[in-house]
Amino acid sequence: MYTNILVPVVFEHGNHGENSLKVAKELLDDGGKITLLHVMEEIPSYATTYLPEGLAKRQHTEAVEALRDMTGTIGVSTEIAVVQGHAYSSILEYAKKHENDCIVIASHKPGFEDYFLGSTAARVVRHAKCGVHILR
Repeated sequence: MYTNILVPVVFEHGNHGENSLKVAKELLDDGGKITLLHVMEEIPSYATTYLPEGLAKRQHTEAVEALRDMTGTIGVSTEIAVVQGHAYSSILEYAKKHENDCIVIASHKPGFEDYFLGSTAARVVRHAKCGVHILR
């Protein structure tokens, strides 16, 4: 069905990334690839002076290791990417740059604030130039 699937992963939301990965595998054509993407939110420059030295590098390394653990023995071609930026815009930019034909993204149950501001998944759906599958 799809040949180049992007799966954004947020570690703070439980096992949604693993569920998204399973769905992506089902949607993937033979010979296709899945890219796991984690977006590290940018830390304002005024706050970085208060953080321990090397924290960002350690967090990046931990994210890469966690994504590798997720791929485990999935049995399909996978790539791992960790980028820094704002979640929804970084997902959209990555998908465009790497010509992803599908994004499989987990979404939490919307709260009252989401109806005014929009969750990351809602923004991705509204602005993506490719197919988007949302999991709850």
